[in-house]
Amino acid sequence: MINPLEINCDSLQMTDEQFFQLCQDNRDLRFERNSNGDILIMPPTGGETSNRNIEISYQVQAWSRQSKLGIAFDSSAGFTLPNKADRSPDASWIPLEKWNNLTPQQRQKFLPLCPDFVIELRSPSDSLKTLQNKMKEYLENGTKLGWLINPKAKQVEIYRQGKEVEILDNPTTLSGEDVLPDFVLDLELIW
Repeated sequence: MINPLEINCDSLQMTDEQFFQLCQDNRDLRFERNSNGDILIMPPTGGETSNRNIEISYQVQAWSRQSKLGIAFDSSAGFTLPNKADRSPDASWIPLEKWNNLTPQQRQKFLPLCPDFVIELRSPSDSLKTLQNKMKEYLENGTKLGWLINPKAKQVEIYRQGKEVEILDNPTTLSGEDVLPDFVLDLELIW
């Protein structure tokens, strides 16, 4: 198991532009930044996790394209949350109104907002506690619905604004509820 490398950046005080440029200069690495400004270098995923990620992103994108209600993103999208953390969920979505309110310059960099919907897919190298904390951070910053998918345990944790976390064992589908109307994620190919 390879854990993310966390670099304490207290003495650096890197600006958003400098962090974005660091990511652009090192495209082979996957970075995130927590609300304290510390940088996390994420390990690459294995083949199974990568295949699961693309299946999830494909399903979210297909729904988004058909519904025309918003914009879907894969794991390479960066979001600067209101708490100043820079995160890259495995899949995410924002309503069209939020996308249309962004300037062309904002669309080219890490989006300065928190997605309404996020999915985190636990890979063998991920700490469950770290992912749970990340899901709580998304909620605290405006996410309305989030799914933490744990393939090894065949378990999903559902995060909703103002509600307790719901845990499902071995579900075959997940509903986008009122956040992604009529979206159903088929988990058969994920397990």
